[in-house]
Amino acid sequence: MTRSEDGAARRAPAGEEAIERGARILREGGLVAFPTETVYGLGADATSAAAVAKIYAAKGRPSFNPLIAHIADIDSALREAELPPEALRLAEAFWPGPLTLVAPRAAGGSVCELARAGLASVALRAPSAPVARALILAAGRPVAAPSANRSGHVSPVTAAHVLEDLGPRVDLVIDGGRADKGVESTIVAFLGGRPRLLRPGALAREALEQALGASLEGEDGAAAIVAPGMTASHYAPSARLRLEAKELRAGEAGLDFGGRLAERGAAGFMLDLSPSADLEEAAANLFLYLRELDASGAKAIAVAPIPAHGLGEAINDRLRRAAAPK
Repeated sequence: MTRSEDGAARRAPAGEEAIERGARILREGGLVAFPTETVYGLGADATSAAAVAKIYAAKGRPSFNPLIAHIADIDSALREAELPPEALRLAEAFWPGPLTLVAPRAAGGSVCELARAGLASVALRAPSAPVARALILAAGRPVAAPSANRSGHVSPVTAAHVLEDLGPRVDLVIDGGRADKGVESTIVAFLGGRPRLLRPGALAREALEQALGASLEGEDGAAAIVAPGMTASHYAPSARLRLEAKELRAGEAGLDFGGRLAERGAAGFMLDLSPSADLEEAAANLFLYLRELDASGAKAIAVAPIPAHGLGEAINDRLRRAAAPK
């Protein structure tokens, strides 16, 4: 076990000892950062308002922004939410995995009002990452876990990213290596009417619609915030982002895709999300490369065009929010 430079936040390699310790911290009302298949989450006991309040304080997150409660399985979800048949169909097809379902809270549900931001609905996900699943089972309760970074900053995909952003604000960081997907879960709401895509993510819209046998309603920019990641400015580096860039300007760093900027002879610090134009690879690299480019000291980052299909929908969503005025 090692300590961060400030000597406060603890970091432990993933394993039985770390899981047991993390579960104990959660049950005692503390904060534990851990890897999911999407990004690192900042976990607290979702049934305790006092514990959840620590998440909001650590992240500097507005309390009108609800949190995802991570659970072990469908049976656990049914104790927390009224899931209609269409939601159960998606859960059976894609859980455990990078899918969050938003539905009316079940009578007697244990996820506290603060985690739900006072809403009558609850956001639930059953992650597939072994460390996350083991921690949830060991804690024996839903675990509220937004991304383990300061609110609005680039999401963390390594334990080092968590420590850079949160340092002494977290009691334990379980280091399970780099998160696999690199972009947050897809969020689908079942709040009356047709299912609605609230946030594109690591599970593509096309796969969800195929499982449902129907199209999802799209995002509504004027919609009330009923799930994480719906604020206009989010996932933002310090540097300004210039989207749909065709060239690299003086003083800019570059976030390329498929060599589009490089083929124009661009000079300067540049990282390619996927030289082979693979959207899955690009999603996995997105937050890691944004952090590296931001650390270069460039005042602006030129971003090459990204296709809008498949995981490109989620990548472009994150880039638009990162580029929005702060």
